[in-house]
Amino acid sequence: MNNQPNAFSPTLSFLSETDKEKIYHAALEVLAHTGMTLQHDGAVKLLKDAGCRQDADGLITIPTALVEKAVDSAPANIPMFNREGEHAMDLGGRRAYFGTGSDLMYHVDGKTLARTHTRLEHIARAARVCDALTNIDFIMSFAHPHDIDAHRAYLESFAAMAANAVKPIVNTADSRGDLSAMWEISKILRGGESRLREKPYWIQYAEPISPLKHPFKSIDKLLFCAETGMPVIYSPAPIAGSTAPMTVAGHVVQGLAECFFGLVVHQLTAPGAPFLMGMGAAVLDMATSQCSYNAPEYLMAYMGMVEMSHYFDIPNWGYAGTSDAQIPDGQATYEAGLLTYLSTAAGSNLNHDVGYLDFGLTGSLEMIVIMDEVIDQIRRIQKGIIVDDDHLAVAVIGQGGRQGQFLTQPHTLKHLRSTQWRPRLICRSSYERWSAEGRTSLLDRAHERLNQILKTHTAKPMDPKMVDAIEVLVSGYR
Repeated sequence: MNNQPNAFSPTLSFLSETDKEKIYHAALEVLAHTGMTLQHDGAVKLLKDAGCRQDADGLITIPTALVEKAVDSAPANIPMFNREGEHAMDLGGRRAYFGTGSDLMYHVDGKTLARTHTRLEHIARAARVCDALTNIDFIMSFAHPHDIDAHRAYLESFAAMAANAVKPIVNTADSRGDLSAMWEISKILRGGESRLREKPYWIQYAEPISPLKHPFKSIDKLLFCAETGMPVIYSPAPIAGSTAPMTVAGHVVQGLAECFFGLVVHQLTAPGAPFLMGMGAAVLDMATSQCSYNAPEYLMAYMGMVEMSHYFDIPNWGYAGTSDAQIPDGQATYEAGLLTYLSTAAGSNLNHDVGYLDFGLTGSLEMIVIMDEVIDQIRRIQKGIIVDDDHLAVAVIGQGGRQGQFLTQPHTLKHLRSTQWRPRLICRSSYERWSAEGRTSLLDRAHERLNQILKTHTAKPMDPKMVDAIEVLVSGYR
């Protein structure tokens, strides 16, 4: 997200061009010769009509030409807009945006470290906090509402997010039914279907089941998004050593093939419809049987998939701000910070799960607050080094050298605010001042800021007529 002239943004790469070609051709071979299971009759017919084959075991293979055509038709940039219709993100290129994840089972209190089941109020609180934080660009539910009937949980979560934050939403849904209801809510907010198509407010998250299976509901949601023009993520989560090969390259090949199976279905339905590719590169820890979010092999496979998205110039779904730690401690900050930096430097576009702990089971609002500052610092680094006559400062070096100091140089004052990043939570005080101010930890300071946000911040309210219309729609959903 570098907007400074004459500055080269730092970049990160794990694959050579030859590596990318090999991975792509291996994925094409899986699609053309191995095949996959598709549990949606309408999509099966769509693929057969386009020239795909289904064998006696039901496996569908896709010829390379169809994959290439789908890659060519997928847009390279997806503009996103907030609840008020204001431009918020351009997904594509190497631009990196950050947000929370969805459907967590537990909430951990940053003060007591007690873990409790999540409720609808946790979704509303998380949305309010994210609405207040500058470096959180989009929101997801961050919790599963255990106090809501399961068949209503996704729709109630969506309504709570819309009421408590202005930022764009990445939504989850059980089926076309509740996704359609979210579409109706969004039409109310936007003022009609055509305006919603022009300025999409949300992105749907869908995924197949690894290995090589595409269930009815996942494909049906994919088709709904293609038909309505709403952006969709189709991101498999193959587990290395369990539902995918153990090797990093094989892991990426399978993830890419599963993702591109969905891309072909999507683009055949509506060529040019907005699509984000991705892969949740889970790794099964053979010592504990846990799936790690932060194993080195996870990070490597994930980085490989990000680079493949750049290879095809298709926006991607990424990860940031997660940790396998149980509480928001030093391990959590380290792991979440490392992943966030990798995502930014690699140019991953839409990075979710900020604030995740406990292998994606538990959320911490304090971690979201901490990561807002971490993201801010990383974004400062990503602005790069400006190299021009003024910044090279040759004359200033001469003047300051003769005086023996640069503190009083006009050049110092001119560039102070634009050069130096200032923290809000990270401590830069001396030991004496830190002691005098209460000897607080990073978590203490994050908890204090969180409470301040919850006490003082409220998202811009919706028009009362919209609120009433949405309440009628949600209450009437069956």
